[in-house]
Amino acid sequence: MVGGGAREHTIVWKLAQSPKAEEIFVAPGNAGTAQIAHNLDIATTDIEALAKTAKENHINLTVVGPEVPLANGIVDYFQNLGMAIFGPAKAAAEIESSKVFSKALMQKHGIPCAKSVAFDDYNKAREYLQQQTLPIVVKADGLAAGKGVVVAESIPEAIGALISFMDTKTLGEAGNRVIIEEYLAGREMSAFAFSDGKNVVPMVPACDYKRVYDGDKGPNTGGMGSYSPPPFYTPALAKTVLDTVMKPTIAAMSKEGRLYKGVLYGGLMINKTDTKVLEFNARFGDPETQVVLPRLKTDLVEIIEAVIDNHLDKMKIEWSDDACVGVVLASGGYPGSYRTGFPISGLNDVDKDLMVFHAGTKIGTAGEVLTGGGRVLTVVANGKTVAEARKKVYDNLPKISFEGCYYRKDIALLKQEN
Repeated sequence: MVGGGAREHTIVWKLAQSPKAEEIFVAPGNAGTAQIAHNLDIATTDIEALAKTAKENHINLTVVGPEVPLANGIVDYFQNLGMAIFGPAKAAAEIESSKVFSKALMQKHGIPCAKSVAFDDYNKAREYLQQQTLPIVVKADGLAAGKGVVVAESIPEAIGALISFMDTKTLGEAGNRVIIEEYLAGREMSAFAFSDGKNVVPMVPACDYKRVYDGDKGPNTGGMGSYSPPPFYTPALAKTVLDTVMKPTIAAMSKEGRLYKGVLYGGLMINKTDTKVLEFNARFGDPETQVVLPRLKTDLVEIIEAVIDNHLDKMKIEWSDDACVGVVLASGGYPGSYRTGFPISGLNDVDKDLMVFHAGTKIGTAGEVLTGGGRVLTVVANGKTVAEARKKVYDNLPKISFEGCYYRKDIALLKQEN
């Protein structure tokens, strides 16, 4: 398993349930993966070292968690060495690593999305901006760890985003090109599907919370929590997403000579009967994986093998009807500057049916679990309803503590849906 966040801990936890998984290695992993697998001190971007270690340990299957190694061509590298690996090749992963490519693909193949224009010239982008209605969305083209999108409420704010991305290069090369896009209103939803390049099998969807403070206030983060399923998710909406977004996108990628194998993640905006794509990601989501995979009843190793071997159509993938809620515990100051290295207490005090997926954690010299990142843990519970799962999580959160611990109090609070 390549990666070290809560998404990767969740995937490892699910893989470990398979009778086919005799031994699991994680690079670099965290204090949570160390309890169920062997951590390896290798960066996710060191593709050569990852491949060498996989060969030396006679590893039969590699699964990639984060987007950067996918964008850097880890799948191509492993495949050239004849090694089995799960994830899209570099050309296919461009659906996430270039928003300009992704948007052009959608526009060319009639996949519903917001109207937008791409620019590589700051002056032309600024001139275009000043003729637009507000709010307006400014997106950096490349990978920016969730920091490449600004929803501007004023023209000065939009111009500030342009300056930041294109002029002062706060995101490096990711901001060389930008997209200026119409603002879409509605309810956001994350949709996921497995694909072997031809067959497309949907997963259960989720909703996540990007902003750091209650009431969706404050700066964007990697995600402060999520839940599954959304209350507005109906069989009709499921069919719309599959028939107008997921299947046409996999087919479009194939037509472009970019066979897409792995997980396709569509960030969608749902407005009554109107469904549009905000963005695509080329991998499992985070924090959504933490509430999607606990609902998966089918052996994940078998699904991955079916994707690699091109027989996903032979798989019957089953999901639990239970709801699932996950809340992120973050370091004080996140997503700005924060301190790490604080001991975490209470990890063994939560109810036995809860799941605690580690993100930014590490093991101290005395074997204790310490904070090691901005997002530290995702605490997850299942329940018959979202409300029941939510109550279980929030009843248990006070049992876990570390210095500066912060979490949102309104994850999966769905009063407006009742």
